[in-house]
Amino acid sequence: METEDKRFKQAHKEALIGVGLVVFNFLWWYGFAYGLGSRPVKSFHYVFGMPAWFFYSCIAGYIVVTLLVIVLVKFFFRDIPFDGEKGGEP
Repeated sequence: METEDKRFKQAHKEALIGVGLVVFNFLWWYGFAYGLGSRPVKSFHYVFGMPAWFFYSCIAGYIVVTLLVIVLVKFFFRDIPFDGEKGGEP
């Protein structure tokens, strides 16, 4: 009876984390871009000379997602060897 390799379990967990980050990034971008950007131009608020919808969706979103990636890689991702379990065996 074969047991599932623990490397696959870790790889699947990391893939799900990656997909979750992509979904979070898209929802963040879409929410701010279309939530704040769908008003008339005369009612826009500005942050550092940029429309608020652009600043929060593109600039702040990039910073938040980058920090999330750093934290998740540091605490949830593991270094997985690609060689065989017995060291060097394919």
